[in-house]
Amino acid sequence: MESLSEERAAKDANKAETDTTTALDIYHVVDGLYVSKIFTDKNLRSAFSYKPIDEDVFIVGYPKCGTTWLQFIVYSIYTGGAGGLPSATERRKTMAFLEISGAESAMSIQRPGTIKTHLPFHLQPYSKNAKYIYIARNPYDCCVSFYHHMKSRPRCHFQDVTFDQFLDMFIRGEVDFGDYFDHLLSWYEHRGDPNVLFLTYEDLKKDTSGWISRISDFLGKGEYGNRMREQPSVLDNVVEMTSFESMKSLNEVFRNWKKKLEALPDETLAEATRSMREALGDSMKQRPTKNNIRKGIVGDWKNHFSPEQVARMKKRIALKTQGSDVMSLWKDADIP
Repeated sequence: MESLSEERAAKDANKAETDTTTALDIYHVVDGLYVSKIFTDKNLRSAFSYKPIDEDVFIVGYPKCGTTWLQFIVYSIYTGGAGGLPSATERRKTMAFLEISGAESAMSIQRPGTIKTHLPFHLQPYSKNAKYIYIARNPYDCCVSFYHHMKSRPRCHFQDVTFDQFLDMFIRGEVDFGDYFDHLLSWYEHRGDPNVLFLTYEDLKKDTSGWISRISDFLGKGEYGNRMREQPSVLDNVVEMTSFESMKSLNEVFRNWKKKLEALPDETLAEATRSMREALGDSMKQRPTKNNIRKGIVGDWKNHFSPEQVARMKKRIALKTQGSDVMSLWKDADIP
């Protein structure tokens, strides 16, 4: 006869399995890409078919690696740090999230502007005349940030999913945009392309002003890079405007993203909202419970990973990066 503790443990295990299964129900596979249903078939295939123009600047990265921060940095470089962070109207004019809103939204933004994507290289709309800025983050901190991001979205049904369960999903590549290492390696191979600027979240945190100057040169040395060198106050403004404390002011905007999205007159975004409602049902009405911009630090993994979990991640790293020096990106970072 089972003891009460054994019975309780069995119930907890069954509940954990049910919670993970419920979370997995939000995902689907579109043309080989593993994503949650908030990314609809229609808009994803539209995104895949987008034809870049020469003026396009893409901000690319695996989820929770710093693409939003980088997108605002680029906006600030364009504006010289004048006028503060962009309003919702200005963001709609100059920024697009390709997988959410599809090709039409990307085509409609003003240039200079930015198009954010989380796509692996083989699915990324690519042109040798467009520019791509790829930001990578160490897998430990990426996993932790991704976990909290999903936990804060009631529509994703992750409230009762433990970090250990999410780590298993992350290692299996059963999270938005699939396997972290496949994504990273697909872009790492193109880090030397003249139209690709490859950087890490950790380096951007460590030397923000230096990397803003490099990004400015990449966007246009004559128009943006020289301005940073000739007018140090402009560089200071961009650094200040895109600081973590400044970016935190966007949290209220992100919490109310659904309301703002539904209010847009753009038919493509309206269709995206309808499609997401069909896919996610009543859970679309639930707002995020935590901030989209949470800590913005390097090393938060230490507050989450046990020695056994570190061993599991290290085993995955060894398997996926065999024959590559990609982990040398973090040779100076304090990761296992």
